[in-house]
Amino acid sequence: QVQVVESGGGLVQPGGSLRLSCAASGSIFNIYAMGWYRQAPGKQRELVARITRSGSTNYADSVKGRFTISRDNAKNTVYLQMNSLKPEDTAVYYCNANLRVVNTTGYLELWGQGTLVTVSS
Repeated sequence: QVQVVESGGGLVQPGGSLRLSCAASGSIFNIYAMGWYRQAPGKQRELVARITRSGSTNYADSVKGRFTISRDNAKNTVYLQMNSLKPEDTAVYYCNANLRVVNTTGYLELWGQGTLVTVSS
């Protein structure tokens, strides 16, 4: 069974920092890209940041300069360092992996269960 599991959410004051982690596990042949999405109450899920195996990244405009995505290919893990957090960053953050399972062809999308980030004083 292949899965992705997030960790690191919580409550933080405005201006503070949090680091999210996401690990993919199971019979994984290759992971093309991993990313973070978020969904605030009453809003659609949106891309926060994404990183490919080669290290190419893209970010939502709202987090550029504040969030940094990184990846450890050897550990099938992606991180999201979030600095200068704002109340509007409050959301459930979901990890996404675009990967290929051993003994299969093609890539599939896997989602984690989500981790809540609350930015409030």
